[in-house]
Amino acid sequence: MAIRSLTGMVRAPDFPDGLDWLNIARPLHIADLRGRLAILDFWTFC
Repeated sequence: MAIRSLTGMVRAPDFPDGLDWLNIARPLHIADLRGRLAILDFWTFC
């Protein structure tokens, strides 16, 4: 049985300037998350 490789490169855009972040003192950039597991929670007021 052949093993399929799922490695690749995903180029995500950087976060826009002026976003408000919780529990962090400085602006967050995609480069800060490189090599880490990031869980993004998207929610809205309806």
